[in-house]
Amino acid sequence: MATEENSVQNAWSMPIEPFKKEDMPHSLLCESSFATLFPRYREKYLRECWPLVKNSFSEYGVKANLDVVEGSMSVLTTKKTWDPYIILKARDVIKLLARGVSYEQAIRVLDDNIGCDIIKIGSMVRKRERFIKRRQRLVGPNGATLKAIELLTNCYVLVQGNTVAALGPYKGLQHVRRVVEDTMKNIHPIYNIKALMIKRELAKDPKLKNENWERFLPKYVNKNVQRKQPKKKKEKKEYTPFPPPQPESKVDKLLASGEYFLKENEKKKKKLAEKMAKKAEAEVKRQEKRNKSFIPPVEKPYRKKTGAKEA
Repeated sequence: MATEENSVQNAWSMPIEPFKKEDMPHSLLCESSFATLFPRYREKYLRECWPLVKNSFSEYGVKANLDVVEGSMSVLTTKKTWDPYIILKARDVIKLLARGVSYEQAIRVLDDNIGCDIIKIGSMVRKRERFIKRRQRLVGPNGATLKAIELLTNCYVLVQGNTVAALGPYKGLQHVRRVVEDTMKNIHPIYNIKALMIKRELAKDPKLKNENWERFLPKYVNKNVQRKQPKKKKEKKEYTPFPPPQPESKVDKLLASGEYFLKENEKKKKKLAEKMAKKAEAEVKRQEKRNKSFIPPVEKPYRKKTGAKEA
């Protein structure tokens, strides 16, 4: 049974002790390696910053390789590697570099108190247009929303393509993931930003530090907006297990009317007769329309005005 003295009050405030070379007298038993691909547009930048990456990794005894032909980066341990966990940190660095994060930010992951999180948002929304709108909502006008998230969580956040890359303290990464996932679920990031601001102020108050903060936080109400009903509703027909009848083709119609068996000259004569009949009918209608202007309008019956009877 753990006593009250040994119990941890706040695990997030516990400092991580640095791992030193003296803590590992022997070398690693086997080699571990990780590789990741990078897009072509990152090739120029990676070529420029790769010497700096190699120098940073060499301090921990990790070897880094850049293959421009295949478009991949790889890291692997050597006999000089003195930190067993640094290979996972190096893997995160090359992943962030492939995602578009700058070297200055990505190399911070090698610190024990800094972590990273790559959130895949491409599959969270089905429609592409809706996805682009919600992703832009996360960035905000002139990047204001993203800057507010970075200041409140102490994390660096990069929104690019179908992913959101974040790096910073582990507690801040939790908040960033929650904000991103809620935004993709159509919850505006301003609600989470307000909640983070309130939490920061409450944490400063020693009286409210260990109390429940639910009553102070804003509650999001999901509004189900009703769609407009269409003016013309399609009436459902009675269900029949049989398929609809096959529509008649031109040949079937000709066979039914008997025109199929007529000769070419007879068909021409019939068409000409139909054409003349239509022409005559149209001429009659046109003449009736012309004659309407010559028909005098119906006059109202004339009534004499009777004066007032004299008293």
